[in-house]
This record gives sequence, C-alpha cells and structure tokens, in this order.
Amino acid sequence: MRASAFPLSRRLLALGLVAGTLSLPATAAPPLPALNIDVSQTSVSGISSGGFMTVQFQVAHSSIIKGAGVIAGGPYDCSQGDVMRAVAQCSCTGEPTVQCKVTPTSANAPGLAAIARAMAEKGLIDPVSDVASDRILTVSGAKDTLVPPVIADQLSAFYAALGVPASNLSAIRLADAAHTMPTADFGIACNKETEPYIGKCGYDTAGQVLSWIYGPLKPPGSKPAGRFIEFDQRAYIPADRGGWFSWLTGLDNTAWAYVPESCAKGETCRVHIALHGCKQGQSYLPLRPPPGGGLYNGTLFVKNTGYDRWADNNHIVVLYPQAVSIPFRNPNGCWDWWGYTGEDYATRNGVQIRTLRAMIDALSAGATK
Repeated sequence: MRASAFPLSRRLLALGLVAGTLSLPATAAPPLPALNIDVSQTSVSGISSGGFMTVQFQVAHSSIIKGAGVIAGGPYDCSQGDVMRAVAQCSCTGEPTVQCKVTPTSANAPGLAAIARAMAEKGLIDPVSDVASDRILTVSGAKDTLVPPVIADQLSAFYAALGVPASNLSAIRLADAAHTMPTADFGIACNKETEPYIGKCGYDTAGQVLSWIYGPLKPPGSKPAGRFIEFDQRAYIPADRGGWFSWLTGLDNTAWAYVPESCAKGETCRVHIALHGCKQGQSYLPLRPPPGGGLYNGTLFVKNTGYDRWADNNHIVVLYPQAVSIPFRNPNGCWDWWGYTGEDYATRNGVQIRTLRAMIDALSAGATK
C-alpha cells in the first residue's frame, strides 16, 4: 500500500532533511500563448527527479508522447509511494542517514512493468502498448553516486518489458560524468557531483535527445532568435488543488517557455517538456551563489541546458515547468516521484501530471488541425 502524504512528511522529517529554498514572490505573469501545436509530436525529458517524472508523464500520457529523454532517472513508479524505497533502492539519495541498497535488480523492473499494466487496465494511465512505439534516449554517468548507472540499466529493462524494441532505445553511458545534466560547454566539471548539477561534459544532451526522438534536425542556432516567456504556472494547477493549497502541489508560481519566432507566427510546431532536477528550480536557494550571481537559481537551467538552441530551426516550443520546495515534504524542490503530493502522483490523476497536461492543452489551443 502506498504511504499517504502526511506519513511521508514525517518520514522525510525523520531523515533530517532541511529546507533549502524559498518561493519567489508571485508576479503578474501572463498565461501561455495558444499556438499551432501538433500534440501527437509531444516529447519530454528530464534529469534526476525530472528524469523519474519524465517516465511517469510519458507512461501516463503515452498516447500523445512521441519520445523521451531520461537523464539520471529510473523506471516508472520506482518508489511505489515509499520514500525509503525511493532514497535507498531506486537511488542513493538518503545517505548517510539511509544506507544505499541499490543493486542491479533493486528497482524490480519486471514488477514495475506489471504495475504499469495494472494501472492501465484500471484506466489510471494510457494503454502501455503506446509506449512501445516511443523513441527513448537514456543518459547515465559512470561516476554518478546519487542515481547509480545500474538504475539506468533497470530503466532499459523496464522499457523492454513494455515491448519497446531495442531499435527504439539508446542507452548512453558517459564515462566521466557524475550526477549532472551534461552539456557541450556550460557548467561545472563533468565529474563533479554538486550544485548546480549542470556539467560541461562535451556532450550536448538536449541535441542528442531531440535528434533521437525526432530524427535528423537542422543545425542549432548560435543564439536564441525566439523568446523566453515567463508564464503563470498557477493557472494550470487543477482547481481542486489550487488556491491557498497550491503550495502543497510542489509547483512554483511561474514557469518558462521558449517560443521560436516561427511558432509565434502560426507555423505548425511541436512541444518538448524539459524538466529540471532537484535543487535546480528557479526558486531554489543554493548554498553558493549560482553562476551569473543572484541568490536563487533563476533561469540557470532554463537558459543554459541547450534546448533553446535547437528549438528555433526545428519548430520546437520548449516548456520548462518549475517545481518548488515544500518544507519537510520536499525540501530540495524535486518533482514528485515518491508521493509527497498524494497517492496518485504517478497516474493521470496526479496533480503535477495533470498540470503538465493542462499546459500542453493550453499551448495547443491554436492548432489548425
């Protein structure tokens, strides 16, 4: 049985986790623009907690997902609603308080595939048969001690158990990478495992993910030609979870989108969702000032992970949702992959998954076909 949100909060408190973020003040941000979006071409990628959420969103809404990129993430519903399983068997993020118990089989990929099938039969997620046609790229670091690479191996096994053919799955292992978002030329040393968890690895993750999902792309631009838009993320939180209680969703007040000029002018475009990891959200207050100055991370992940460079020439709108801390429940501003927002976190009924889908629906409201 899944643990409820309140027991989870007590268990997080028992781990001695300390909140390290403050939510930025609310701003009068606009809504998302209504664009001519082909929803069937939607894709998603993310790192760390964003990688786990990537798989959850992909599986929950597989009918509209063309492909996924999972960086330092693991199989669908790996935690099964248990924070202790999340930090000890699906990752090693509980140490030194909780001993890591990750092994080549600790995630139990066959069992998680069975759970996904059962959820689909209950109508809680889309049919798992839709996942089999997805193009999937996984990226793991051989020096990652937080989400060890054997978890990525079990992610591949999970996809295989759902019928994804080997030709649709590319598993990349970077020999010098720690727990980081690999980029071609931005960030800290690739083998460093610390904030901001963006590493200069000589590997363009954004470009590799998008090219694997969509096929050969036009070369990236040297600088953004479109617009970064900060929008009101609260507008897309379901009404039954909004208002005074919206902070319990783990969702920030605002988020970001990158809109190429061609998409703004009405050309048919596609959406890619890029999910940051723990301690990477715009409102996270790092221990050391982030590159570029300021107190909070701000747009560090949004503007420096490389997605926008590929977007302009390839008709891709990039959506950057933002997670935020909840003291004791989610102190590091992670996406919910263990149940801090409720038992339905990994299904279409999960508040974060519902919010992401609402954003896609809003962006595609200007579709002409």
